[in-house]
Amino acid sequence: MTNAAAILRDLGAAATPEKAAELPRFFKTGPGEYGEGDRFLGVMVPQIRAVAKAHLDADDASVKALLASPWHEARECALLLLVERFGRASESERTAIHRLYLATAAENRVNNWDLVDLSAPTLVGRYLLDRPRDLLDRLARRPSLWENRIAVVSTLAFIRRGELEDAFRQCAAALGHPHDLMHKAVGWMLRECGKKDAAALRGFLGEHVSAIHPTALRYAIERFPREERAEWLSRCRAARKASEP
Repeated sequence: MTNAAAILRDLGAAATPEKAAELPRFFKTGPGEYGEGDRFLGVMVPQIRAVAKAHLDADDASVKALLASPWHEARECALLLLVERFGRASESERTAIHRLYLATAAENRVNNWDLVDLSAPTLVGRYLLDRPRDLLDRLARRPSLWENRIAVVSTLAFIRRGELEDAFRQCAAALGHPHDLMHKAVGWMLRECGKKDAAALRGFLGEHVSAIHPTALRYAIERFPREERAEWLSRCRAARKASEP
């Protein structure tokens, strides 16, 4: 059975000095930035994913050790491993994985947008498909940017099944969020909703045109015709200006 040290060795073998220098800038790890203090070995996602798949037999203690690692790629590898396991797991095993994930997020270990985005739709969204979804409301109210993003991005699992109500509700609740990463997440989920039901997306945008951030709107309308995109952006600017004190 694989242990955490072996996984870290494989990640280290896939690392490059160039990526180790580039990734901290890309993921905003400087003072006051959203990824402040995170550390990178210098491994890209395809290589991390390959290491995770090669070590699916890792024991629970090793997975937990990776989730607690100061290295971004180690946490990412553990999350990818859990996502892979989730698809093969029994209901009781899925519950254990889901609870471990929430505990890790509460400890601020799922602490960048890539870590959220590769894990939340499965480890929260898929888990909640046939369960009550009030957990998302609790995550949305937490002070953590990353738990807030989990609340929105998890709804991708519902959207893929054609269920848009929870996605629209979480997006509406996040419209006033202060962070740009949340506006991007909202816009992404709205765009995905539009792929399933363009009329429903247009209805949402019409209802919230004065509240939606321009960043979220640009993401949401990416698939609209150019003339319609320009019209929505103009409506948003006018509505926001009219609502100013």
